[in-house]
Amino acid sequence: MAEERKSFVRISDVLVAYALFVMQNYLTDVWGLSLINAALILNIWNGVYRVLPLFFLYLVDKYLGHLKLLVFTSLAYAAGITMVAVSTPPLAHATGTCKRYEPECVGRAQKGILIAGLALIAVGVAGNLVSLLPYLIWKRQSDGTSSGQGVDFYQIAGLIGVVVVPIAGAVALPYIRPPTLKFGIPAICSVVGTFLFLTGYSKYTDATPLYNSPLFDVFRVFVAASLKFFRSYPVSNRDYHGHKIGETEFTPTRCLGGLHKAAIKLAGEGTPTGKSWTLCTVAQVEEAKIAVRMVPMWMTFIVCGVVAAIGDTYFVEQAGKLNRNIGIIKLPIQVLLLARRSTKDWLGGMVTKLLKKFKAEWAPSYGIAAGMVCSILCCISAALVERKRLDVVRSDGLLDEPDKQIKMSIYWLVFQFVLLGGLEAFQENSVSVYYRDQSPGSIENYLVNIIRGVTGLGYMCSALSVYVVGKISEKGGRTNWFQHSLNRSRLDRYYWVLAGLSSVNLVVFVFVASFYRYKKPEEGRKTPDAGGGYMDGYTEGDQNRSCCCFC
Repeated sequence: MAEERKSFVRISDVLVAYALFVMQNYLTDVWGLSLINAALILNIWNGVYRVLPLFFLYLVDKYLGHLKLLVFTSLAYAAGITMVAVSTPPLAHATGTCKRYEPECVGRAQKGILIAGLALIAVGVAGNLVSLLPYLIWKRQSDGTSSGQGVDFYQIAGLIGVVVVPIAGAVALPYIRPPTLKFGIPAICSVVGTFLFLTGYSKYTDATPLYNSPLFDVFRVFVAASLKFFRSYPVSNRDYHGHKIGETEFTPTRCLGGLHKAAIKLAGEGTPTGKSWTLCTVAQVEEAKIAVRMVPMWMTFIVCGVVAAIGDTYFVEQAGKLNRNIGIIKLPIQVLLLARRSTKDWLGGMVTKLLKKFKAEWAPSYGIAAGMVCSILCCISAALVERKRLDVVRSDGLLDEPDKQIKMSIYWLVFQFVLLGGLEAFQENSVSVYYRDQSPGSIENYLVNIIRGVTGLGYMCSALSVYVVGKISEKGGRTNWFQHSLNRSRLDRYYWVLAGLSSVNLVVFVFVASFYRYKKPEEGRKTPDAGGGYMDGYTEGDQNRSCCCFC
């Protein structure tokens, strides 16, 4: 029942996504914020919900389990979107007399409620990213296959909703003009979906938390190695804790040899309990080393996050004032979100199939590089389209008329949204396969969420890049590229800067990936060791073998 009831929560997620897609326009048009300040709020929000999963994953493993986290974050999610709806001027104005959706009707109360609501939505989204799919998979496995059990109301409603709601949300919701209803309808659906999910809470079961996070083991390796910094290396590998698994002896890899000291067994030091800060197994040391050597590759994803950030802010602001008519039909802005997500889903499936077909260890790196190429093309396309839009603005004399519609079709933006979906498809699917093949299974989930967090850091750095580029652009008495309104700004030049930055980032990634020592996918099978960790299939006596890392 958990999976079927959770379908209602997923339906409300779709409606919330369509409503929040136009948040950039809401902040500039209703709140009266500048282009940059509105983008700053959204980029921080996007960054936070991508960073939080790493923290939540630790709580799941250490204390809560997936079900409790889902309950907490589902409540936060429903409360958050409700607060966003309540923060609109007609509902939250201090005197209750200002009913217009205009800046003078927005006071401190609305601002505080909206920011708090966005924070709670970030908590809800992060919780779903961490626990929704893992819990449903665990539940299905623990209950056995559901075939033959019949189809109940929740399954039928969930199936219909997941198919119909995205289409209805893209077409119908945008035509609801008052922000109170635009945010209120998803809020009602979210509250109902959460209520339906919680009605079956007493019947749900969950796996017992591990009470020991693999990420915690990585930190213990660094602490143990630091405490034994002045100790000499042992003569025999037998003096390393956990050097044997079954009947086979394993030799630590040569890279980052300083961390080996965490596994040195000293005189009088007994077998650790699994939480020792002075002694770790060889397997735990190897896992920590793999995580460290992946850091150079992680850093290249910051720029990908900076590029992705412009799709949720400046692209949407551009779309808000363009002509959306196709004949007599006026389509909503959300069709661009639909194009982006459809590209991501379709291309993501193709990428997964290709990576399964080409089982070479380097294949995921090619997929990541392809995503970075999409980011470069996205920025170039955006720069060219924005230059064309500004030409139309000048020719029609609309530089100081930011609210006037521009005689240019919104569908000029489709290509850059499609390329943005391509970036996300290549990156997410390739990274998942990469960590599945190259990392120990015990820390695979953490590594994937670290990448998500690094991308979220890129969203936050987008605000920093705007500040830095703006300051540089106004040197020598020139006009800052970022003005209060879109028509007075020069986003086309900023997009060219991002295209150049993405090109440099691609070169850096190729360099890092070229020096990475890959292990073949079939060698990626993990063997549990005596300490509860996982050890890769190294051969006995292979003293000089390089590990699967950037050396």
